[in-house]
Amino acid sequence: MLTSKEIRRIFLEFFQSKGHKIVASAPLVVKNDPTLMFTNAGMNQFKDLFLGNVEIKYPRIANSQKCLRVSGKHNDLEEVGIDTYHHTMFEMLGNWSFGDYFKKEAIEWAWELLTSVYKLPMDRLYVTVFAGDESEGLPYDEEAEGYWRNFIASDRILRGSKKDNFWEMGDTGPCGPCSEIHIDLRSDEERAAKPGWELVNQGHPQVIEIWNLVFMEFNRKADGTLEKLPARHVDTGMGFERLTMALQGKQSNYDTDIFQPLIKKIELITGLSYGSDEKINIAMRVIADHIRAVSFAIADGQLPSNTGAGYVIRRILRRAIRYGYSYLGVKTAFIHALVKTLADEMGDYYTEIREAAGFVARVIREEEVTFIRTIESGLNRLEEVVQNTPKGQKIAGQKIFELYDTYGFPYDLTSLILRERGLEADEDGFKREMQKQKERSRAATELTTSDWIELQTGGDVFIGYDALESLTSVARFRKVKSGEKIFYQIALIETPFYPEGGGQVGDTGVLIFGEEVIEVYDTKKENGIILHFTKNLPEDLTQPVLARVDTRRRRNAERNHSATHLLHFALRKVLGTHVEQKGSLVSPDYLRFDFSHYARLSDEEFQNVEDLVNELILENIPLKEHRDLELETALKMGAMAIFGEKYGERVRAIQFGPSTELCGGTHVKSTGAIGLFKIIQESAISAGVRRIEAVTGQRFLAEYRRNLSTLEKLKGLLKNPKDPVASLSNLLEEKNKLHKLVEQMEQAEVEQYFKLLSAEYADKNEEVLVKRTTLKPAQVKDLAFRLKQRFENGKFVLGYVSEGKPGLAVSLGDAVVRAGYNAAQIVREVSPLIKGGGGGQPHFAMAGGSDSSGLDEALQKAAGILSVI
Repeated sequence: MLTSKEIRRIFLEFFQSKGHKIVASAPLVVKNDPTLMFTNAGMNQFKDLFLGNVEIKYPRIANSQKCLRVSGKHNDLEEVGIDTYHHTMFEMLGNWSFGDYFKKEAIEWAWELLTSVYKLPMDRLYVTVFAGDESEGLPYDEEAEGYWRNFIASDRILRGSKKDNFWEMGDTGPCGPCSEIHIDLRSDEERAAKPGWELVNQGHPQVIEIWNLVFMEFNRKADGTLEKLPARHVDTGMGFERLTMALQGKQSNYDTDIFQPLIKKIELITGLSYGSDEKINIAMRVIADHIRAVSFAIADGQLPSNTGAGYVIRRILRRAIRYGYSYLGVKTAFIHALVKTLADEMGDYYTEIREAAGFVARVIREEEVTFIRTIESGLNRLEEVVQNTPKGQKIAGQKIFELYDTYGFPYDLTSLILRERGLEADEDGFKREMQKQKERSRAATELTTSDWIELQTGGDVFIGYDALESLTSVARFRKVKSGEKIFYQIALIETPFYPEGGGQVGDTGVLIFGEEVIEVYDTKKENGIILHFTKNLPEDLTQPVLARVDTRRRRNAERNHSATHLLHFALRKVLGTHVEQKGSLVSPDYLRFDFSHYARLSDEEFQNVEDLVNELILENIPLKEHRDLELETALKMGAMAIFGEKYGERVRAIQFGPSTELCGGTHVKSTGAIGLFKIIQESAISAGVRRIEAVTGQRFLAEYRRNLSTLEKLKGLLKNPKDPVASLSNLLEEKNKLHKLVEQMEQAEVEQYFKLLSAEYADKNEEVLVKRTTLKPAQVKDLAFRLKQRFENGKFVLGYVSEGKPGLAVSLGDAVVRAGYNAAQIVREVSPLIKGGGGGQPHFAMAGGSDSSGLDEALQKAAGILSVI
């Protein structure tokens, strides 16, 4: 039986023998492409080739590509683990032809590889071809069907609809008919009972698509029409996990040697057995799948966070943690322990996971520890919701959504917990809240982009390393709508404007058309095209245009970019070579640098880093720019490559003395132009990753003046002492002494009230005791809890006015709560009388308000409620 490693190797060697260039997988995380968060198909890294935006160097390419599908139309997340064939991260084996071979060769080689090399049984294979679509004016793919007839019987060639057999990159862009290869993995008895062709594309877990051959020959325009591409291409994608399942004779992807080492490790950690219970099976599948996606994303440079791609990664990881916590019963961090197993299994081909394994494990562990605390907080919040919901009512959908959105509790988990308590969830209300969130998200991100209006061919030549203005002309433009906002994107034949990339923000400036000046408020790059963002268009786009960059803004960005390189060098020099860049932002105002390190910088390390950067600046080291190097040559000369970045075969290297990095950004001509460098903040952003924010040039001067002004004001407040630090220290010491004295007095006041109320309550023979106090809210809370502990049958209603604002508290003993009283419900009922609101637990609740005139009435009403029963 072939191992998964052998299956991958055979695929690549087969297409290498057919004249294909074997290329590395692109990073899972997509950078410098605003249309994608993650690589979700093997063709993503070749979009520029399909669109004709870059020169085709290798007309035939093959690789194994890491892919992630958890957002947009390819959202399989909630299916993962429930079935046995959906995944978040998966590998796509693919071969591509860029204007070279087409349907004939693609079909012949696919059949040869599957049947002659892998030796899959022919009687289990089916193929589909495009049946055509009258509404689009597209005929059925007679050509593809003709080629298939050379290899497979006619009754195994099925015609599919546009939905199944016409592949499109998105709403616009390259597209074309496709031909799928399916395999029937059912038993002989099942196959005899029902033919496989009836189950193709019907969602059967054992009759599955394994390879899709896409024949790109059209371009979908924004108005929905199709036009012929200037060249025809082949884009194929074969699911590595599904192919391995078929070749290893398994009924589930998770039974293959891709996932089994991870599952066995989970069994070892938890002491549970895969296959013993379906809930356990699902949980282990979820964790085995998700650890791959999260680990490779982190290794490729995407840390979990609360926004964008980082939020997606955090969400995947939290789903895994939740399944481990809820269904495997593991209440401590353990998922990070799977990273080593993953690195051992996949590190030979994907070396990045082996190199980053330690760092990845630390990040995941920190996320686990934090989220487990969140789960426990969520359980407490759920208990609070239950206690504050009147008997007989459903738990509100809004509250269930809060648990989902804030604490990561899915509806099914909350519903399960509630059913165990004999309660019911408002599912319809939850769905309404989910829909509102989707609509908000869609409105915030929805873009409508018109087709490019081409004025001339060519263009997109960047000259910004050497010039900050250029007399040029418009190559193409288009209109974009984002929500209610309308803007335009203009591409020039040549441009000095730097497009956002490598951490550096895009340039701003102006485009001057004769007497008309158009502001450029941002510059980005998409599919190889440099886009100048404007709010309006000139009257005549065909006339020459003077493109002029905002020089002051660019120069400030260059200072910060060059300083970032020096900072990276200094951190490695002072802290050690384990330091690696994990992210950066280079703006005209400041620089931000994220790096791997396990501890806060000491005062000495902090100072040494800052001093070393400034020494390199004061040496006025000239820039050595290597614009067109082979990647291997650049690496041999010591150039630092940023982990997770995708580099071409030819690169640009930036050298300032001992600092050499691969970089496409703009820089100062010598380090002296940076001015001076000052770190303004150093902090942790996740496990093993720290962040430095710093300023240079004019911002350094502004920061210096601001600090000096603050010092002078402080000295003035301290009556201009000779040693302001000692003076402030004495003042703080005196403040602390006074604070402790106030605390002692407040505790004595609470003790006095406790004795007074205890004595009064003893005389009331377990009736309600109402008391207005002179205490503060925190003192009232302390008093209420002491009374609850003292009197099991206690019923106390306490009022106060603090800083002009009224408040009240209800404190009940355990026996009173058991009798059916609920302090939170009472507080909610009476708090409108003081124009306020509040809540709490059944035994204790508080409310604050704004109208003191209603306090006595509120206290008496609360007492009246407690007098019933």
